[in-house]
Amino acid sequence: MPRLLLSLLLSAGLVSLAEAQSSMPPCGPAGDLPDELSANVDDNARCFELRMYTAEPEQNGVGGIDNLHQRFREAEVGIFERLGAEVIAVWQRMDDADTLVWMLAYRNRDHRAEVWEAFLQDPEWIALREKYPVPISAEVYYMSPTDYSNLK
Repeated sequence: MPRLLLSLLLSAGLVSLAEAQSSMPPCGPAGDLPDELSANVDDNARCFELRMYTAEPEQNGVGGIDNLHQRFREAEVGIFERLGAEVIAVWQRMDDADTLVWMLAYRNRDHRAEVWEAFLQDPEWIALREKYPVPISAEVYYMSPTDYSNLK
């Protein structure tokens, strides 16, 4: 299943976390990775996730990049941090005004799964999603820092 589709289905609660986790590529410390991926990865690397959300245009108060930013501004970042993820940064793409880009860091792949499982069931997130319904398309990338990266 393509990552974009899987991410959208997981966010909508249409696939289980176990399904999503089994489809997620490995990330995190070198010791957690297959040999073909671990050669240049740091032993203490975290699992990084880069997410790009392109918002559907606003219609009748639903959608729109401004509503997506408000959802992040108001509580979404805080929810992830409360659940144990580190939100590295959130960006506005300058070449695509409808796209928000953000990066999260987790201890490892299993920690990422725990955070997302808790997030999808979090009452504050459910209320926020209802307050700011924003249909999005998502691109998601999982990464592990190299052994020579400043950010681990």
